[in-house]
Amino acid sequence: MNTGLLHLHNLLRWVILITLIWSIAKLLTKQDALKTSKILLISAHTTLVLGLYQYFFGPVGYQLVSQAPGGMKEVMKDAAGRFWAMEHISSMIIAIILITIGHIKYKKGGKPGTTTVLYLIALLLILSAIPWPFRAGIGRPWFPGL
Repeated sequence: MNTGLLHLHNLLRWVILITLIWSIAKLLTKQDALKTSKILLISAHTTLVLGLYQYFFGPVGYQLVSQAPGGMKEVMKDAAGRFWAMEHISSMIIAIILITIGHIKYKKGGKPGTTTVLYLIALLLILSAIPWPFRAGIGRPWFPGL
């Protein structure tokens, strides 16, 4: 089950990246971005739920910290452990909060510029916290399962 959820989680990253870039492009060109923003919001929250499940019940999140002999202190000394235990989840939660705030502001008739800035910051956070295949020790395949 964890493998299937991990594949779905990894697949949804592409949906998030595409809809986030698409929403930013629409906002910058003054087009209506409400539909793409809603797709982005739904896929981001779905990915968050899958990621939280993996964090608490998978091998590289909470269990990594709880099973380490020195606890969080030991995990923070290891780059890969620190990435999975803290960096990935923290960055993604902050990015999803920014996406949610941006969507709500845009939906309520706020300035598209505010939403654009929030989405750009979220994009940078997401890009920095994805376990890209070229990142040593933490890389995941481009398209898992293929």
